[in-house]
Amino acid sequence: MSDCCCDSNKSTKRSAQDKKDLTSRVNRIIGQMNGISKMIEEDRYCGDIIIQLSAIDKSIKSLANVILDKHLHSCVEREVKEGHDEVLDEIVLMFKRFQ
Repeated sequence: MSDCCCDSNKSTKRSAQDKKDLTSRVNRIIGQMNGISKMIEEDRYCGDIIIQLSAIDKSIKSLANVILDKHLHSCVEREVKEGHDEVLDEIVLMFKRFQ
């Protein structure tokens, strides 16, 4: 994935490939969620649904890690180099939310 570029409006510019890759991951997660909905409608065994929920949880965490990695190595790195150390407080809050 290419470097992201954060501007003063807190947006991140992504390449077309980055958008395609991230959107593909999101669409897979949506497909997994739709599968669980179907499992519930079909009265599937609770254990099977829980296993699928665990898979979705891992997929979401993996997506978050990809985005976080990109954010740290581009946006945050640049902000720190430019002397905007408050971005570190933002990162600390993000980690607290994901625990």
